[in-house]
Amino acid sequence: MNDTVRILIEIGGAAVLAVIVGFFIGKIRTKEITQKSEQLIQESKEAARDIELRARDAALKIKQEAEVEISHRRTELAHEEDRIQNRRTSLDQRYERIEQRELNLNKRQSAVDKRMNEIEALYQQEIEKLQQLSGVSSDQAKQMLLQEVEKESRGDMARIYRQIEAEARAEGDKRAREIITESIQRVASDQVAQITSSTVSLPNEEMKGRIVGRNGRNIRAFEQAAGVDVIVDDTPEAVTISCFDPTRREIARRSLQRLIDDGRIHPAHIEKILAEEKKEVEKIIEAAGEEAAFDAGVGGLPPQVLTMLGRLKFRTSFGQNQLSHSVETARIAALLASELGGDVEVAKAAGLLHDIGKAMDHNVEGTHALIGAEFCKRNRVSDAVVNAIASHHHETEQQTLEAVICEAADAISGARPGARRENLEQYIMRLKALEEMANSYEGVSQAYAIQAGREVRIIVEPEKIDDLAATRLARDIAKNIEETMQYPGQIRVTVIREMRAVDFAK
Repeated sequence: MNDTVRILIEIGGAAVLAVIVGFFIGKIRTKEITQKSEQLIQESKEAARDIELRARDAALKIKQEAEVEISHRRTELAHEEDRIQNRRTSLDQRYERIEQRELNLNKRQSAVDKRMNEIEALYQQEIEKLQQLSGVSSDQAKQMLLQEVEKESRGDMARIYRQIEAEARAEGDKRAREIITESIQRVASDQVAQITSSTVSLPNEEMKGRIVGRNGRNIRAFEQAAGVDVIVDDTPEAVTISCFDPTRREIARRSLQRLIDDGRIHPAHIEKILAEEKKEVEKIIEAAGEEAAFDAGVGGLPPQVLTMLGRLKFRTSFGQNQLSHSVETARIAALLASELGGDVEVAKAAGLLHDIGKAMDHNVEGTHALIGAEFCKRNRVSDAVVNAIASHHHETEQQTLEAVICEAADAISGARPGARRENLEQYIMRLKALEEMANSYEGVSQAYAIQAGREVRIIVEPEKIDDLAATRLARDIAKNIEETMQYPGQIRVTVIREMRAVDFAK
């Protein structure tokens, strides 16, 4: 019992001691916290004072900069006001000068009007004197001039009538000449070099010997395999390939060029190259036929017809490429058919195929129109197109409107300026002669030959040539051309008289 009490007393004393110790410790911590809080408050007050000072400095600086900017702007405004004032003064002075100039111009205009009235009076006096001297009034003179013009016009009309009549009489001769020319082209001799021959350039003269070969072995093998004639003459660094078949001639030209580039020229290699180039040219022909049909807008043609059409790529007539001529004829025929209410598709097909017989007429008896019509008929081309092909040279009767359109389109394509060959030197000389003749007349300022020499356009000086004189000048130049020059077709003479009034605003 006593031990228990003693233990309790000891425990109670320890607890009291712990409470006392804790009290003092808490008091010490509270004091430390209080000191730290006061220190933090002091530091915050000092930071606030620093911030306030920096803000005052920044505000003072901004205020000073604003005052400087305001001063600068005031200076600029003052300068701008000075400039505006100077400009206003300058404008006032200019306005006064313009008013003075207008006054001077009014005075000058009055003087000019007065002078014009005097000139008009003098002109009337001169007219009256001329009438008195000639004994003819102005109305009578005009009547006489009109009678003279009417007389010349009637003469021109009679000449045109005679020309039309002569053209009608010469139509038979023209057709005969066309047949003869076409026949000559089909059976042309070697002298027709522009139509039946091609030239191959050589790198040097030694290559001619290699082409000929020992005892002529190479050239004989080439001619037999290609079906052409190879002409090795005195032309420097060139040989000529001659053949009536344009396709064979093109194959031979390409093959010989490859042999020259390759350097290996012997009979076995010649046959190999010819076979390869033949296949290549056949591909070119097929592609050309398809391209021509596409360009002309004609679809649904059999492959055999397209291939035969492509052969025209290597055929020319009077210097005009036949494939290009066929495409052009198809386009013209389509336009004519649309205007006349015909079948556009039939007209296009007929125009494209009308000369297809020229691709085979050197191997088949008959005219190219009938040969082409027979070929197209065998390959299931429509009867309307076949009739247009066969009749475009009136070898059979024309049964449809499209056949007539095809003939007209063919004539237009072949007769337009620049379609057929003309010697370049003669062409230039003819244009130059036209311009020189026009420039030789008094009052002509400029003259130009245009539209391949089918028209000469003349610009005259309006001070020297009036409207009536311009008409007379055109007639005189046309007569001079008829009497002194030779030319195909007709030449249009156009005289242009233009009055220009020019002034300057200051």
